[in-house]
Amino acid sequence: MKALLKLSVVLLLVAMTVAYWLWQDMNRYIKSPLVLSEPVSSFIVPKGSSFNQLLMKLEGEGIITKPLYFKIFATLEKLSHQVKAGEYRIDENMTPKSLLMLFVSGKSVQHYFTIIEGSTFAQVRQALEKHSDILAIELSDKSDREILEAIGAKELHPEGLFLAETYGAERGTSDLDILKRSYRAQQDLLRSLWEKRNKDLPYATPYDALVMASIVEKETAVPEERPVIAGVFVKRLNIGMKLQTDPTVIYGMGDKYQGNITRKDLRTPTPYNTYTIEGLPPTPIAMVGPEAIQAALNPEVGKWLYFVAKGDGTHQFSASLKDHNRAVRAYQLKRKQSYRSTPES
Repeated sequence: MKALLKLSVVLLLVAMTVAYWLWQDMNRYIKSPLVLSEPVSSFIVPKGSSFNQLLMKLEGEGIITKPLYFKIFATLEKLSHQVKAGEYRIDENMTPKSLLMLFVSGKSVQHYFTIIEGSTFAQVRQALEKHSDILAIELSDKSDREILEAIGAKELHPEGLFLAETYGAERGTSDLDILKRSYRAQQDLLRSLWEKRNKDLPYATPYDALVMASIVEKETAVPEERPVIAGVFVKRLNIGMKLQTDPTVIYGMGDKYQGNITRKDLRTPTPYNTYTIEGLPPTPIAMVGPEAIQAALNPEVGKWLYFVAKGDGTHQFSASLKDHNRAVRAYQLKRKQSYRSTPES
């Protein structure tokens, strides 16, 4: 009996020693830097995966070398059911503990997609498709009208409806979700700026202001020029003068535009040819950023009625046709460029 008791005590002490050693070893492992079998930049926790499936994936990719310790620690901390799906950036200085906490935090890698100022909706669609390695592509088989319906837009034409900004998205985000966010951002911004607008502007609706903003966006990329150019076009509208802006002609030509505008193009009527139509074109002609909308709703209306590109990205503004023609000769005709921003006399 005493021998059995002694054996039990010895076994208990051995078990306690082993347990203590394992506990200490687990703590050392959990708090030590990851030992990666090969460089890893990111890791994806699949949606709907169990913790055991996660462990197998971590071990299979050489990130966790002692999965049992990892599981015991997660279970003791009651974190095994709090892991969130997503793509996570892996740092070789991370520990198994910090890796688990990262999975629990849900702070997954953000990928960024930019809608470029002045781009068309067709170009936006093409750019989204190029991110098929990151985004879930849902738009490829949809028409423009179907896309507008899917995002809840009441408008019938997609141009100009998506705010030209940079949007963060997790891997697996749908391209449709990007457009929804962009559309809502555009609507919110336009609504806010419309309420603060100068009430004397020749716009019947916020959409008119968006049309003007798209023209301004295509005319200049120089921030300080945007309100000035908007002022030129507002002044033309106020005095009943045609807008006569080349970007609208180019947009109306569609695929027929091959890099140059001819006199015939300027005289050929299209819904967007502001050399032949009165007032604004029927829709925006490009995506716009916040600054262009701000300029359209807060234009600097002064003496300027004409402007011409200098060739360095900026423009020469003129109050009279005589001065404008002089500027055209100085800046445009010498370079034999066809782009004028306003008609020749």
